[in-house]
Amino acid sequence: MMMNGLFDVKRSERRLCYCALMRNITIAVDDDTYKRARMAAAERDTSLSALVKAYLEQLASHETETERLKRQEREIRSRIAAFTASDRLSREDLHKSPFG
Repeated sequence: MMMNGLFDVKRSERRLCYCALMRNITIAVDDDTYKRARMAAAERDTSLSALVKAYLEQLASHETETERLKRQEREIRSRIAAFTASDRLSREDLHKSPFG
């Protein structure tokens, strides 16, 4: 028996064995959109289903705005934690007038 990604391949019997749960979805599009999408898939030598799946995977893999903001906040907070006031201006220098 040879293991090959999502397949459990036997020389005597070739069968497909899904190792991950796959969800089916149904979408509704107008006829023109459907035809154009089928042509785009054919031009890429793939199926419409594979094209939609790739798009959804790419969409889901991006960092959301909330995730991006949380990551930025963690980065900023880590820099603030390393902040020491003693490395800055003294109180007198801070309040000196720039005009003399």
